[in-house]
Amino acid sequence: MTRRLTGVPIALLALGALPVAVLLSLTLGSRAVGLDTLWQASRGVGDEHVRAVLATRIPRTLCGLLAGSALAVSGAAVQVATRNPLGDPGVLGLTSGAASGIVLVTTSATLAPLGLVGGAFCGALLATVAVLALGSLGRGPDATRLLLAGAVVTAVAMALSQSLALRDQGAFDALRFWSAGSLSAGAALTPPVLVTAALGALLLAGTSRGLDALALGDDAATALGQRPGLVRGLTFLAVALLTSAATAVTGPIAFVGLAVPHIARAVAGSSARALLACCLVLGPAVLLVADVLGRLVARPSEVPVGVVTGLLGAPLLLTVVRRARGSL
Repeated sequence: MTRRLTGVPIALLALGALPVAVLLSLTLGSRAVGLDTLWQASRGVGDEHVRAVLATRIPRTLCGLLAGSALAVSGAAVQVATRNPLGDPGVLGLTSGAASGIVLVTTSATLAPLGLVGGAFCGALLATVAVLALGSLGRGPDATRLLLAGAVVTAVAMALSQSLALRDQGAFDALRFWSAGSLSAGAALTPPVLVTAALGALLLAGTSRGLDALALGDDAATALGQRPGLVRGLTFLAVALLTSAATAVTGPIAFVGLAVPHIARAVAGSSARALLACCLVLGPAVLLVADVLGRLVARPSEVPVGVVTGLLGAPLLLTVVRRARGSL
């Protein structure tokens, strides 16, 4: 009862955060735009320069909505599936794997037909398989081994990306800004990206009941009629799809998948399905606010959102490690 009384206002606050973040993303930046001016520009009237500014901010905001949702629900799914509070596509190496796949298709004429999304998905899938294989050595997967396996995969993927990019000056110049993580490439919201994200979301929604059971432990999940191995496999496949779609658009963005699920648990409690729903709303809100901060602190230039989330997420990671050290 106590949780319900305290959770309702927090849930309303979370629901209100997303439209506020969208408005901030549309109105703030190198030039602030008032709400009345924004309304006029949306109707195709008023200052032509404001309309041009708005034309760049709309796809940027849509990009943040997609990437924030994909990364946040991916982090929540990984944390539940592995029962690891440090689970996150970035920490476990999936984001770096997707990034290395993109670098590979960008620098190789043979693999270019795969496209950015295809390369990102292949990279994320290979990273997923590697993390699960390395983390399962010995007595099966546990939090510590998965975390260490993620660190190994991240190091290898980053080394591969850097070595490939350094061999191609044109690709290096093109990837230099993208690799910092940015929402400015909103024009990259192509049909393949949207389809990949939709497939990942549908697959994750289909496994949500299994994730709820898996949160109770493998034995309890089996007793409830679920197959833990199958649920984990489908969950990681969905996470690979979502992570590859987000990374293809924004570049590697760290800590959103780690931080948002921990914030969302204040609303969702122990329910995996409620946690995924909350992350779907809070993820884009957090990413859009971080993007706005990056635009404001260095006007008229900007700090890439990947840098901002890294600076804000590092203290949170340390806090989570301190709280979880008893169980690791």
